[in-house]
Amino acid sequence: QVQVVESGGGSVQAGGSLRLSCAASGYTTCSLDLSWYRQAPGKEREFVSDIDTDGANYVASVKGRFTISQDNAKNTGYLQMNSLKPEDTAMYYCRADVFCNSAWFATYWGQGTQVTVSL
Repeated sequence: QVQVVESGGGSVQAGGSLRLSCAASGYTTCSLDLSWYRQAPGKEREFVSDIDTDGANYVASVKGRFTISQDNAKNTGYLQMNSLKPEDTAMYYCRADVFCNSAWFATYWGQGTQVTVSL
């Protein structure tokens, strides 16, 4: 069982920055891919960012403002969010995909961390 815990959310004014962290634990013999999603009130959960073999991917609305990174040694992922806008307000979730022997094994979600951006 993999535990996924997000942190770093909070309330900021528009133009501000936050850095989200995602700590995954519980699997030491397999690899983890960490990605970020968000869900605003009344809306469906949407993809925000991940890293694949070709590099980082972002939803169009955050390109140039958000930066994803991952420390594989620590099984920790980060989402640096700059120039925040009110429309970035959402619950942000970390998703951990576990790969064992290069094959997908399971997906786990964290409980989320709230980001609120005010004018």
